[in-house]
Amino acid sequence: MDPNIGIDIVEISRIRRLVDRYGERFLTKIFTPAEIATCFARARPAESLAARFAAKEAFAKAWSEPEMPGWHDVEVVMDGEKPAFHLRGIAAGHRTRLSLSHTHQFAVAVAWIEKAGAPPSGAER
Repeated sequence: MDPNIGIDIVEISRIRRLVDRYGERFLTKIFTPAEIATCFARARPAESLAARFAAKEAFAKAWSEPEMPGWHDVEVVMDGEKPAFHLRGIAAGHRTRLSLSHTHQFAVAVAWIEKAGAPPSGAER
């Protein structure tokens, strides 16, 4: 089975406005407590939040199942120096890859998903 790929770009100012307007309500709806703590430990939290938001949106675009995982089921974590997904619920077990980047204005994410139980891409069937 071929993997699905999703991409998303977010204006950092949009995330900053959402945090300013809705505060904790926005943050806790979209991000896990660990994601919030990680982002606010950085010098420019809005950039980190925007990158994680873009990652979740890119994941949703790549998701091919009928039922969509919740915001907290798709958590962005750091695997050493690289971002990665930690998946829960119906997303658990899927193979994924994640790439994030941002400037002071935009954050972008590319998500790669392969269905749980599928042979690795390129494997003989």
